Amino acid sequence: MVALYTVWYNFIRIHKTLKMSLAMATGVSQTLWSMDGLRGKMDAVAPKPSKRGPYKIKVA
Repeated sequence: MVALYTVWYNFIRIHKTLKMSLAMATGVSQTLWSMDGLRGKMDAVAPKPSKRGPYKIKVA
């Protein structure tokens, strides 16, 4: 959650005094990101769910 908030604060939020995001002000990013774009990037790198194996009962 902290990482998601940090990305929002630095790349998506427009700061009132700068009139741009912090990443744009420092030269890290040329464009303002959106939450949809961030979601797309997260989905692209997330591991795909695999098929679950059979249920095995553990006997102690």
